[in-house]
Amino acid sequence: MNVLGYLIPIALFLGLLGLAAFLWALKSGQFDDLDGAAHRILFDDDESPE
Repeated sequence: MNVLGYLIPIALFLGLLGLAAFLWALKSGQFDDLDGAAHRILFDDDESPE
C-alpha cells in the first residue's frame, strides 16, 4: 500500500504533462490543417530530384 503513495502522484504528474503538451500543440497550430497532408500525398511532384 505504500507504493500507492508514489504511484498516484507520478500518474497525476504524467497526466498533467500530457495535457500540457496537448494544449501547447493546440495553441501552436499543430491541428490547423488536418486535410492538407491527406490531399498533398495524392498529387505528384513536378520537380524531379537531382
